[in-house]
Amino acid sequence: MASGGGAFDRKASAQRNADVAHARSAEETRKAERHEILAATASSNETKDMHLRIATVHRSTAACHETAASLQDAYAKRLAKWVHDRRAPQPLFMTGVAEACGTSSAALTLVGATLDQLALAASDEPARAAQELEFLLGEGPARDATREVRPVSASGATLTDRWPGYGPALADLGIAGVAAVPLSLEDTCVGALAVFDPEPGLVESGTFTEVAEALTRSMILSPDGDPGLYGGMSMRATVHQGAGMLSVQRGCSIGDALELIKAHAFAEGTSAHSVASRIVRGELRLG
Repeated sequence: MASGGGAFDRKASAQRNADVAHARSAEETRKAERHEILAATASSNETKDMHLRIATVHRSTAACHETAASLQDAYAKRLAKWVHDRRAPQPLFMTGVAEACGTSSAALTLVGATLDQLALAASDEPARAAQELEFLLGEGPARDATREVRPVSASGATLTDRWPGYGPALADLGIAGVAAVPLSLEDTCVGALAVFDPEPGLVESGTFTEVAEALTRSMILSPDGDPGLYGGMSMRATVHQGAGMLSVQRGCSIGDALELIKAHAFAEGTSAHSVASRIVRGELRLG
């Protein structure tokens, strides 16, 4: 369990980031109001439409900053409460993300230039296990959301129809539905946010996309954010290190070595990180 000092530092950081986001939201709102006034007094429809379009952009940006501020505020309050009562584990930032999306379970995945999974943050163990299954099996909602750069969702029988390996495995975890939305900015996709057993209509409501946009702009890609999600992000560096060592041992490509690690982990019912760690320590040789 992390120390109280670490919790105080994270609380202070989250509160500073929340204050920055609130201020930016207020500034964007003021800009939107200015353009709405200009639209109301415009001398032509063309000028009016231009100001209204600009106002819409500022309103959208203000909403994004406000959502980010709400996530930071909620996390800071949870930490403050935990510092005074540590009987439960230290709260995770992703817990608030899940609640903002109307569910109790959510996971965020970051990907590299080739869309390979580089890091993971989860609100709870079911979400972490579900994302580990995606990594091991090479199919699932977050993977599709990043490759297709659009929201994806499935529930019930459609889970297996869409993902023959992942769907049944997800059902074994007791999860009946899933949805994912890409973390994208302009033409760049840096990952995906997935939620498990969400409330009906979440994807269509716009809330899911708003939370994903706030995470992308204010946490992952912002110089004022925290891409590590306050210590909640787990990197897959050990997995890739193990794949490199295994590729040398077997004389195969790193990609083939990574698939061997994934297959072994799935067969053992453990994580790729666990298998790779044993390879790195010299405790396991595959093949």
